[in-house]
Amino acid sequence: MTTGPDLADVSLPSRVAAPDEAVGADELGLAARNHGMPLELLRHDLTPVGAHYLLTHYDIPYVAEQTFRLDVGGAVRTPLSLDLAAIRDRPAVTMPVTLECAGNGRARFHPRPVSQPWLHEAVGTMAWTGTPLGPLLSEAGIDEDAVDVVFTGADHGIERGVEQDYARSLSVKAALDGDALLAWGCNGVDLPPQHGAPLRLVVPGWYGMASVKWLRSIKAVTEPFDGYQMRAYRMRQHSDEPGEALTLIAPRALMAPPGFPDFMSRTRVVRMGRHELEGRAWSGHGEITSVEVTVDSGATWLPAKLDTPSGPFAWRRWTLPWEVDSAGRWILSARAVDSTGRAQPTELNEQHWNRGGFANTSLQRVEVVVLG
Repeated sequence: MTTGPDLADVSLPSRVAAPDEAVGADELGLAARNHGMPLELLRHDLTPVGAHYLLTHYDIPYVAEQTFRLDVGGAVRTPLSLDLAAIRDRPAVTMPVTLECAGNGRARFHPRPVSQPWLHEAVGTMAWTGTPLGPLLSEAGIDEDAVDVVFTGADHGIERGVEQDYARSLSVKAALDGDALLAWGCNGVDLPPQHGAPLRLVVPGWYGMASVKWLRSIKAVTEPFDGYQMRAYRMRQHSDEPGEALTLIAPRALMAPPGFPDFMSRTRVVRMGRHELEGRAWSGHGEITSVEVTVDSGATWLPAKLDTPSGPFAWRRWTLPWEVDSAGRWILSARAVDSTGRAQPTELNEQHWNRGGFANTSLQRVEVVVLG
């Protein structure tokens, strides 16, 4: 008779792979369940619903619309219990928002933190439709001594030995005064099951872990919320340190791969002549103010042209003409700077390593072979 894993054995902090350790079957299993956005879709203002990146910690729960209720309680003056129709009857807005997984780029770290092995593709932008969170909380009347608002989803599982419902919190100020949405639609259609149907939280500018899916309860609390998911998403060098909490998305630029690919290596192939390089850049800290592109492995950087963004929380398109007059092999990259002065590295191999594999904004390396 076979037995399952000893859950006590996985209660330790996330493991870091040995220097020569290949991606394991457990990581491949995660990669088969979750998926990134094909980078050629950076040419679209809005990511098609089925191509937007997806990270599901546990199972995709089945939540029937007919019996769904959102409970708003805890340290509030007027607890609420709303069905989906009552939520949809509230004032609605549609907002393009770029969401990115905090672990995007994890597989590029050396040594590699063992978890979902993202390269660069854990991102997407959709037009989310819902009702603003702040007015609903104001209607419930948050008590003056409340400090956090906790959002709990219907997804349930075990992570590092801890059985839990997926739950994250925002400060009262961020929940009341921010731009968070209770969303029931995306790109003009109802939320699909994998994106949190029938209702989810969308927190613009924050890494994706804050946007709780399959939302079932909102609770104001008078002590800082210290649930597992709040402790897990922190920047640590060592497992025994508290680390810095992840919040807003760091600036990043990605390039839509030019030309056509080699099937296995994804090396790009183009012919000599004029090409237009393009991609998208985004930041949760402020508007993207510049994108620079290198076509010679970082020896020189050229300023790209920026299009007008479709919204304050949506990625920004950039373009750069590239005239190629000789055959050879090239390494292309792009880097972004936002209005706060935050920027991606200039060195192609520069990394800010951390144990969770979070916020790796090291440069995308696009290898291009030019045919004569």
